[in-house]
Amino acid sequence: MKKVRWGVLGGASIAVRRVIPGMQKGAYSEISAIASRDKKKAEEAARKLGIPKAYGSYEELLQDRAIEAIYNPLPNHLHVPWSIKAAEAGKHVLCEKPISMTVAEARTLLAARDRTGVKIGEAFMVKTHPQWLRTQEIIRDGGIGELRAIAGVFSYFNRDPNNVRHKVEWGGGGLLDIGCYPITMSRFIFGEEPVRVTGVLERDPDFKTDRLASAILEFPAGQSIFTCGTQTAFFQRMHFLGTSGRVEIEIPWNAPNDRPCRIFIGDVLGGAPKVEEFPIVDQYTIQGDEFSRAVRGLREVPVPLEDAIQNVAAIEAIFKAADSGKWERPEKI
Repeated sequence: MKKVRWGVLGGASIAVRRVIPGMQKGAYSEISAIASRDKKKAEEAARKLGIPKAYGSYEELLQDRAIEAIYNPLPNHLHVPWSIKAAEAGKHVLCEKPISMTVAEARTLLAARDRTGVKIGEAFMVKTHPQWLRTQEIIRDGGIGELRAIAGVFSYFNRDPNNVRHKVEWGGGGLLDIGCYPITMSRFIFGEEPVRVTGVLERDPDFKTDRLASAILEFPAGQSIFTCGTQTAFFQRMHFLGTSGRVEIEIPWNAPNDRPCRIFIGDVLGGAPKVEEFPIVDQYTIQGDEFSRAVRGLREVPVPLEDAIQNVAAIEAIFKAADSGKWERPEKI
């Protein structure tokens, strides 16, 4: 298969540190260009990462006929506008999570996809990582009995006032930034949508973004709870509790690319869990190649827009519940 030629919008930290280097190792992905509103930054990133072309505007990159697909790691409020522009330029789009700030906004992207006929997906790299696919397989095949409960934590400490995560108008805050992970993977593992949610938020007095969020998601088959924080110690873990056993993912979100990942499978009696170790992989390499294969028609888009929008619906409902103090039902897509 001929490699898909990719262009990158902006020099976001996640792009230059993780996603681009990962995709450059791919069998089906080729990073051909990068754009920034500051051409010097684009040229610097291109030199550092060995990217052939650098553009001083996003528009220039979208006009490059050689580029087939766009990776969009821009701040949250720019996900939909620039993904739509890319689609209208005939480019396939892999957009960072969350796909949008609201369901209404996401629907405009869905309409653009249907209108232009390009492929658009959300960059939830965890959904193609072997440790998550194995966890899904164990639970789907009854390895822990019936799945009843999921519990997750994702947190870090950052109070840099210049960080985009602390700008409300840009879609900042912990729920959109990292709360989206336990939500989407709870949906992924249960294989169904939450029927109602509730949650509580604590907002930073200066930034007004949520810095501590906890939520309960009620599914037809069970419940999921999680806490995420942007001003707490760095930690992440995900637990799955069934009627006859459990699964724990040691490093669920920032899976390392320099050492093996592990999951722990325990029985109901609480004995020493069985450890399954996975060969070293780069989840961004896998993500890029799987979307490239979708571009070539060899598979479906790993995280399609319909799934991405349903995740935004759950997030939106948690925000609503935090304000109302009641259970809220996510909008159905």
